[in-house]
This record gives sequence, C-alpha cells and structure tokens, in this order.
Amino acid sequence: MRQDAIRRVVIVGGGTAGWMAAAGISRILGDMPGLSIELVESEEIGTVGVGEATIPQIVLFNTMLGLDEAMFMRETRATYKLGIEFVDWVRPGHRYVHPFGSYGLDMKGIEFHHFWLKGRELGDTTPLDAYSLAIVAGLQGRFGHPRPDQPGSPLSKLGYAFQFDAGLYARLLRRLAEANGVRRTEGRIVGVDRDGESGHVAAVTLASGARVEGDLFIDCSGFRGLLIEGEMQAGFEDWRDWLPCDRAVAVPCANGGERQPLTRSTARAAGWQWRIPLQHRIGNGYVYASEHLSDDEAAATLLANLDGAPLAEPRFLRFTAGHRRRAWVGNVVALGLAGGFLEPLESTSIHLVQSAIARLLTYWPTRAFDQREIDRFNAAHVEDYRDIRDFLVLHYKATDRDDTAFWDYCRTLPPPPGLADKLAIFAANGRIFREHEELFTETSWLSVMVGQGVRAGGYHPAADLLSDAETLARLGHIRTVVAETAHLLARQDDILAHYGCTLTGAAA
Repeated sequence: MRQDAIRRVVIVGGGTAGWMAAAGISRILGDMPGLSIELVESEEIGTVGVGEATIPQIVLFNTMLGLDEAMFMRETRATYKLGIEFVDWVRPGHRYVHPFGSYGLDMKGIEFHHFWLKGRELGDTTPLDAYSLAIVAGLQGRFGHPRPDQPGSPLSKLGYAFQFDAGLYARLLRRLAEANGVRRTEGRIVGVDRDGESGHVAAVTLASGARVEGDLFIDCSGFRGLLIEGEMQAGFEDWRDWLPCDRAVAVPCANGGERQPLTRSTARAAGWQWRIPLQHRIGNGYVYASEHLSDDEAAATLLANLDGAPLAEPRFLRFTAGHRRRAWVGNVVALGLAGGFLEPLESTSIHLVQSAIARLLTYWPTRAFDQREIDRFNAAHVEDYRDIRDFLVLHYKATDRDDTAFWDYCRTLPPPPGLADKLAIFAANGRIFREHEELFTETSWLSVMVGQGVRAGGYHPAADLLSDAETLARLGHIRTVVAETAHLLARQDDILAHYGCTLTGAAA
C-alpha cells in the first residue's frame, strides 16, 4: 500500500449529497486497506431536501450501488420520469415536453429532425412531440424500460429517470453506506483546525468537544459552504444577471389530478412552479425572483395552484445562482449545494452531486494532493455548471412572453456567448452541436429550442436524398410506430403495484 495514501475521509454534512458521497465512495473504495470514512452531521441542522426529480444518469448511480430497482421504488416512494412538461413558457396555453431518449429515427447518416424540418416545409404540421416515445407514453401515464436489444424499436433509445422522496433516498443511502463500513457521528461543528504549514484542514471540532481528524474533507454542508468557503475561501461566481430567480417556496400536497411519469414546470408571473408526482404525495414549489414578487405573493400563488390539500406549511429557500470558483481547495472538496446552485428547472441538482463524486473517484488523491489534478477537477466543475447554465437560460430567453416585467427582462436578456452561438447556428441551418461532453445532448437542445419556438432557417442538404413523397411517408410511418408502441406499454401505476408499492390518490 502506498505510504501517502488517504486513510481518513471525513464527510461534513448529510442529506442527499453527503449520503450519496458516503455510499458511492464506500462502494468503490470501501475495501481499500486502512481507509476509514466518517460522516459528521447534526440533527439540529435541517437539510434542504426538496430535490425530488432526477435525470437518466441516476440509473447508472443506483446500478453502481447495486440497488434493486423495485426495492428502490418501494423504499423511496418513487415514480418513473420520462421527461419534463413545460406549460405556458412560450405563451399562456402553450405546452411541450423535453423527453428522455430520442426523436424518430436517424436516416441517411443525419439526425432525424432534419427530415422533420423538411416535412414542415412540405406542409406536414405534426409537432415534434409525436415522434418521441417518451412523450407519447408519458402523457398517457405509461412506462417501459429501454430495450437496446431491439435496435429497430423506439424502445431502443428510450431514457428514464426517477421522482422520489429525497429524505427517504438519503435514508436508504445511509443504510447502504453504513453496511459498507461508513461511521456516522452526530454533532454540530463549532471549530476547524488547520495545518500551520500546508493550510489544509486537519480536524473539525464538535459542540461536544470531540475532535474529528481527517486527511480528506468532503464539504456537504449546503449553501453555507462551511469548509470550502468559510475556511478555504474558494470564491463564488454569481450568475443572477442571467438567472434572476433567487427564492423558492415549497409545499407537498395530497395526490390528485394525474400521476404521469413526467415532471411539470408551469411558468408563473415571476418564475415557475414545479409539480412532481410521487406514490404518496405531490411535491410542489414556486421558484421566483424576489425583485418581482414578494414571499407572501409567491406562497399564495403556489397554494392556489395545488392538485390536493397541502400537507405542510410552505417552506422558503433563498439562493444565488452560480458556483464556487474552486470546488477543490487543498484537502477540501465541495459537493452539492456547497459547490454551487442552479435552479432545478431541468432537475440537475442530484446529477451535479453524482458527477462530482465520479470525478473525485477518478482523481482520488494521495496526501500529496497534486495541484495539477486539482486544477483539472476544478476546470471540469466550472464547465459542468456553465453548460447547464446556458441550457437553463435558453428556457427564459426563447419566449414570446412580455406580460410581466420579469418575462420582459428574460426575453430581452443578452444570452451567454455559448448559447448565442447555438441559437444562431440552429436559426441558420437547423444544426445543433454538442460541446465536448456537455450534459445535455443534441436531443435535449432540439427539444427546448423547438418547444420554445426557435425557428430553424433550413435543414441538412442530405435530407433531400429522400424524395418529398418518401420523406412524408417515412414521417407518417414513424409516428404510427411510436403511437402503437406507446399503446402497448403498461400503465405506470400497474408497474408500481406489481413492485408492491402503496399508491394513494388519482392516477393518469
């Protein structure tokens, strides 16, 4: 064993981020000789815990942990998620879905949407949504698992994620982590000891007087960034000019309405409202800009737009969109809210934790803490946030709404340079480029651009390799196959009942 190997890992803070880190690291490195992992959290300090919707990468994380999906669904009161439905974002009464998976079928070596764009010029007004199995099935309350073994089927490229109770997920992860040897210590941190020579954190002191020493500290302390900012002064990049929402009010309600495998985002006067249907309740929240709306007005709007009776008092959160300039400083690595925050419009919060854990495992340090590797980690951290920021800004920028001062500000906002390029390229020739390994695929960018009304000025010339008649015929055939496949899928509630889940309230 290397003499400079990390022996003591201390995770500061629990919640979803802390227990994801504990479960993931112990699963991969738990058998490393001499390695101990200790998580310090205080029951006096609440967790944010409102993030309940995820994106498909969570399936990989759960698989890595060895979680049985049916058990996971029961334990976390989860439902499936095939995409996000956006209501009133372009104008009141308008809606579309950003799906997981793909549209149609690529042909002649180019993406399907170029043939759809050609079809539009030929007079076929069928919306893009009709070519997505995730959308058609999701709106019908149906679900199916991907079938990569059936390359000719719309199921072959279907993606899916989950909607779950974040508190129950953290509890499940804690059980897994402790089974892998992670030790939990209850206590509120009141002091931090630094090494006089290196400046690294040597230990944290608890209110009880106990001292917890470590070689590597993982900061999951939430917005306050107890170690990464309070001690290491990592700095914060403020993006509120591009993403002006800085408040959220959340409240669960009894199940009512539809339980589709979709998260819903409804545009409001000064932001947007989320709706996340679980087995036993619906998670709701209003993300808004305090400059344009008071807390009382936000709470009143949210409570007036629930599908069932509220199950708790409204809970308020304050935040600033942006990220730590350095998520890793010395021997401190920030995960979750300690590393930054982007509003949950595209359900990326849990993914950013997962991505950082995977990156930390890739760059797992020795006690020498190679600065070159730390610099690479930090550069990738910033890139992750920047890519997601641009995608979020697209939703606000590409709108016809000018009915409130908030929407007028968003509509006329100069976009970040990367987004400006993507919009210009799509408007010219209908092309979409995915930079490096950015999170959102060409399908995602296409979905939101088309859904938000961005018009393409043309299509790929190779689409003309098919005659006009054959183009329209193939489009019709693909629509039919998607519709027929969706109809054959089971209803989500039937699948959950088969898993032994207890469902309450109305179904789709």
